[in-house]
Amino acid sequence: MRPTLLLLHGWGFDAHIWDALTDALAAFSLVRWDRGYFGSRAEPYAERPFAAIGHSLGAMLLADRLPAGTPLVAINGFDRFTGEGAVAPRVIERMQARFTEAPEAVLRDFRTRCGASTMPPQFDRDRLAEDLALLATYRAAPTPRRVLALHGGCDPILPPTLRGTAFPNADRATHPNGGHLLPMTHPVWCAEQIESFLCR
Repeated sequence: MRPTLLLLHGWGFDAHIWDALTDALAAFSLVRWDRGYFGSRAEPYAERPFAAIGHSLGAMLLADRLPAGTPLVAINGFDRFTGEGAVAPRVIERMQARFTEAPEAVLRDFRTRCGASTMPPQFDRDRLAEDLALLATYRAAPTPRRVLALHGGCDPILPPTLRGTAFPNADRATHPNGGHLLPMTHPVWCAEQIESFLCR
């Protein structure tokens, strides 16, 4: 029996980041969570058995919200974003300071750096600020579970040290040409890794 997959996007994006991957995982039932940055917030849950797939910040949030033992696929993900061997805290501090004055510019710059060419016309400033603070301080507590970490070798957001150490003991795979939006840019590769991980 194939598990239902819970999908949670990262900061600055929404559930549409999964559109291409959903097509590539047509054999699975999928449920998308949405943090509400660009519309209504949705936090549905799935019947067990299920597994979870989180992109970027979504992986860290899922790691602390899932029952112990639930498999997790972290795509461009991490269990902490700042600190030693990760992103320098000053990077997020500068983003937070700029976001207070020019939220649209910060959001647009981040999405452009990730490789997204467009941005929704309206956004929830408070929701984005709240989760930007999580990137600065949050740490996922270690929980016994199987984890697959998928990364892009050309990710402009996550430094190589963080890609190699996030989620200790995880199975890892790296697409050498991938960036920070693997679900959008390399959905078939992601789907192949996910199916192999969940079905063995």
